[in-house]
Amino acid sequence: MKLKKSVAISENGFVFNASRGDSFSTNPTGTQILDWLRNGQSDTEIKTQLLNHYDIGEATCEKDLYDFLKMLKQHNLLDA
Repeated sequence: MKLKKSVAISENGFVFNASRGDSFSTNPTGTQILDWLRNGQSDTEIKTQLLNHYDIGEATCEKDLYDFLKMLKQHNLLDA
């Protein structure tokens, strides 16, 4: 899973999908996840990164990550 090339992300969390003209905003954690996706990291690698950076349980981390990835898919921001 990878972020589409048409998606631009600013440092302050503004997300713009040039292919559809949609824009969104996200928090710093969401921005970091988008950067990891852009760099080709897998969902498993991202989950590991989150667990290493934040004081969060594995089940909560996994649920929050997959909810976020589901939202990205719904907004057509990810390649298959």
